[in-house]
Amino acid sequence: MTAAGVHRPPPGAAQARPVSRPALASLHLAWLYLVSRRAPAAVGLLAALGALLWAALHWDWSIAGGPAAQQVIPLVIETGAAAVIAVTTYGPFGDTERATGRWLPWLRLTAALLLTAAAAGALAAGASGGHLPGGTEALLRNLAGITGTGLLAAAALGGGFAWIGPMAFMLVTEGALAGAWTTPWIWPARPPHDLGGALCACGMFAAGIVAVTLLGARDFSRHPAPG
Repeated sequence: MTAAGVHRPPPGAAQARPVSRPALASLHLAWLYLVSRRAPAAVGLLAALGALLWAALHWDWSIAGGPAAQQVIPLVIETGAAAVIAVTTYGPFGDTERATGRWLPWLRLTAALLLTAAAAGALAAGASGGHLPGGTEALLRNLAGITGTGLLAAAALGGGFAWIGPMAFMLVTEGALAGAWTTPWIWPARPPHDLGGALCACGMFAAGIVAVTLLGARDFSRHPAPG
């Protein structure tokens, strides 16, 4: 009796599962990242905000006043969508996640762009409910710019406080609408095809995307308070 063939698998034995392809592994990593940022829940909230905008336009919810007052409800909904996108930059793993490698900036960029696109689609669909002041062009411009304020706030204040940027901008904008300010940095108060307002909104969105891609949301656990 010899030991020849001991290492040979028995007939009919299951073959080893092949290693996942790099593309599938990358998709799995991206999905895990999105789940850690509560992106599925964020998409649900964005869809609900789109439905709310549709209802507001369809049933003509409005605030008494001039043309500026008619922009308040759409502006509040756009701000809510931007805040939802901004707070998803919060990550629960801190420095552990930062050590995972070169994919992290790309994951941040992809998540921010996908959620912004989802918000744009949801609000554009909601705008079909009736007359929207400024039209879809103004809605997309406002959403992009306000989202940029949220992403910048995430980089400066942390993902949990990123909503402060959109909310602060909304309060300033309401004052600008009431006071008839004309600065392009308050783009919701500008006409829908205003070039200056569009450039400022796009510049704010680009700055926010760059900040959150390269820096991520600020992690205060890396800078503990003295004592």
